[in-house]
Amino acid sequence: MNTHLYLRASTKDQDANRARVALEAFAAEKGLTITGVYAENISGTKLNRPELMRLLDTAEKGEVLLVESVDRLSRLSTGDWDTLKATIKAKGLRLVVADLPTSHMLIEDKGITGQIMEVINGMLIDLMATMSRLDQEKRVERIRQGLVNKRAAEPGWKPTGKGKNAAKWNGVQTVMAKHPTMSAPDVAKLTGVGVATVYRIKKELTSA
Repeated sequence: MNTHLYLRASTKDQDANRARVALEAFAAEKGLTITGVYAENISGTKLNRPELMRLLDTAEKGEVLLVESVDRLSRLSTGDWDTLKATIKAKGLRLVVADLPTSHMLIEDKGITGQIMEVINGMLIDLMATMSRLDQEKRVERIRQGLVNKRAAEPGWKPTGKGKNAAKWNGVQTVMAKHPTMSAPDVAKLTGVGVATVYRIKKELTSA
């Protein structure tokens, strides 16, 4: 059965492909044929994710949408989650979650038993999606409250942001000095940093 892997991490500090090996092993064990891999670094609170939208446009009726866990697919609001579910259903896709065994039965049609399990599975996925959203909301609230408390204790305090990685920063500067005409993507690839980091360094050096 044709299968599409969806891999998501919330920030560029995480690797959206981290779960790929595990999902590929899962697919092989279940006899699934991987026809597409869609990976992106973006918040699960956003419905409009480029790779997820591309998967939904590409996948055909009866094919599998495979994810590692529900929170990789959704930390969406109730309304957005309902929209996403409706889209998956309208496309006729089988949503299989590697760490949710009840969803594994969707790989095969099992008559009335399969229909009952599909209902149970849908309820469990809804519950897990709600828990993922609440976990995200609690995390945001903890950060907000932490900032409030810090400012109350130290009125003149301001967030400093992430510190620069000196080694990578110097590496980018060295490469740009030696190869002034090299493109930002090539510099990023050579030094192992993101393209955005290269542009940021260029901007700081220009304004210095």
